[in-house]
Amino acid sequence: MRNLRISVTDRCNLRCGYCMPEKDYTWLPREDILTFEEIGGLVKVFASLGVDRVRLTGGEPLLRKDLPALVSMLARQPGIRDLAMTTNGLLLPEHGVALVRAGLKRITVSLDSLDPARYGRLSGRDQLDAALRGIDHAAGLGFESIKINTVVMRGENDSEIPALIEFGRRVGAEVRFIEYMDVGGATGWRRDLVFSREDILASVRERIGDVSPVAARGSAPAQRWQLPDGTKFGIIASTTTPFCGSCDRARITADGMWYLCLYARQGTDLRERLRAGASPDELRTLIRDIWAGRADRGAEERLTVRSRSAIASKPELDRDPHFEMHTRGG
Repeated sequence: MRNLRISVTDRCNLRCGYCMPEKDYTWLPREDILTFEEIGGLVKVFASLGVDRVRLTGGEPLLRKDLPALVSMLARQPGIRDLAMTTNGLLLPEHGVALVRAGLKRITVSLDSLDPARYGRLSGRDQLDAALRGIDHAAGLGFESIKINTVVMRGENDSEIPALIEFGRRVGAEVRFIEYMDVGGATGWRRDLVFSREDILASVRERIGDVSPVAARGSAPAQRWQLPDGTKFGIIASTTTPFCGSCDRARITADGMWYLCLYARQGTDLRERLRAGASPDELRTLIRDIWAGRADRGAEERLTVRSRSAIASKPELDRDPHFEMHTRGG
């Protein structure tokens, strides 16, 4: 365990179809949301067990009030050598400078289309201009790294792969194409909508030029490729080519549920233990013992399902919002 993803809110200002396709949601109770001090305490415990990379997620993390204060708190944590955030970019012009000053090193911006109509359809909001302004703003702030995440869906945005690679090159960001996954709120997922790693590579070779693999990814989720001009891009092939055996990441929801796998159906309530007065040593023992017994291979198990469909139904999502992608901070 080296990577910890922490959701700071389940709220979002977009409604992307692979994450939030429904018209109504069961939101986490406000009083259950972890305070910054509780998040900082948990990160300290996880860091003592070897975690050295933390990523803030949501929902949309920039909807969390005073987020730069949390960034500053975590950036000062001994042992945390990498602090990053995933965002849709809409609020970066408002908060970007404060985030850099607070110590945020890297950002990843979700961007599924450069076409206004398609972006509006995929995200549920007509906000492409705001997203692009956010990326342009971030490009001038001095982040160590900017990445762009694109969920590729067959017949939707697969035709935009070359344009997105070129856009990333122009703004100094590496694009990572993600296979459409059947997790959380992806209630409309179908196998035929998956545009696989091999499909992506074939599209790049046909429309741009030959590609060569970059060095082995280790525990990183993306396998990276390089074009003849040196432009690099990544592919996260969780759906067709799982990498469970090298996964070193866990995730905490905004209300303190700890999950060992994005596909996990059960988690551990750390908030309840925190608020009941559990000491750092007690939490450390609990976390170490659970991780040591980890047997999660969610993506690999899904690969073997013959009649594969969305992992959770709408009634299940209504009963337990922790299944939701925007709650789990995918």
